Amino acid sequence: MSEKLRWGVLSTANIGLKKVLPAMQQGRFTTVTAIASRDLKKAKEAATALNIPKAYGSYEELLADPEVDAIYNPLPNQFHVPWTAKAAEAGKHVLCEKPISLTVAEAKTLLEVRKRTGVKIGEAFMIRSFTQWLHVQELLRSGRIGQLRSVAGFFSYYNDDPKNIRNQVECGGGALLDIGCYCIQAARYGFGREPKRVIGLVDRDPAFKTDRLTSALLDFGSGQAIFTCSTQLVPYQRVQFFGTKGRVEIEIPFNAPKDRPTRIFVDETGELFGSGIKTEVFPTADQYTMQGDAFARAVLDDTEVPVPLEEAIANMAVIEAIFRSAETNRWEKPDPQA
Repeated sequence: MSEKLRWGVLSTANIGLKKVLPAMQQGRFTTVTAIASRDLKKAKEAATALNIPKAYGSYEELLADPEVDAIYNPLPNQFHVPWTAKAAEAGKHVLCEKPISLTVAEAKTLLEVRKRTGVKIGEAFMIRSFTQWLHVQELLRSGRIGQLRSVAGFFSYYNDDPKNIRNQVECGGGALLDIGCYCIQAARYGFGREPKRVIGLVDRDPAFKTDRLTSALLDFGSGQAIFTCSTQLVPYQRVQFFGTKGRVEIEIPFNAPKDRPTRIFVDETGELFGSGIKTEVFPTADQYTMQGDAFARAVLDDTEVPVPLEEAIANMAVIEAIFRSAETNRWEKPDPQA
């Protein structure tokens, strides 16, 4: 293996072409050497546009390339586990887009694959490697806002296109799987543990059958988290962490811009007009570059990836419990052993 991790990409998905791949090309420890599509023309066009040396007309051809060390899997949700498993069986490390699966049981099948192949498999929650989130964790652990007691999150956009996979049940569409998973990740990240029980409320689009508006309450024992996510609301996102002595707010928690600094707000006074709020600014950076480098360093140094399978399964367990709660109208316990 070279000093940089050599990546191959499965599909010409928009998130890869527009965000992840250009960022990985700028990485200190990453380089993108190949891209594959079921349509060779699309693969060649993407390779030319992004200056990627190799283009393949099938995923199998890419997986057989000995000059590819790792695979980035941005395929539709229902293909995450099958193609992550195939990549691992081919001896490639895998960074798979979130959610890593559609169910806990499906995600758990990757544990045996990882054990058998010895490769590293991670879920692509880019926030876990990004500067502002790393700082927030340090801030929370330092006790600067006292004991964390509540996390509040909101994440929404508006998309009512029936052709979009986010509005297709069979593709794992809907608000909770697409963006609510970030709010769950934020709450678990903040408390540093798993919720004991959750309760959820889901509103489904009458035509798409996907959840277009989902809210949940997560009980962490020592505190609680609430969030709302939607695929049919005005675009907005925020995460706030409330402690016994202060509050931290992340201005743009998930779609952090790559062309300007990011900011968090720290309030240690509780003054309602905001005079006590301190703004902390982080230099311009690309969260996808940092994600790629963090995963690559884990491979090159043989350490743990930022979001390993166990973390992905735990997040999926909360998602499943919220969906169950919406059906049973009662508290449900996340079960990563399901």
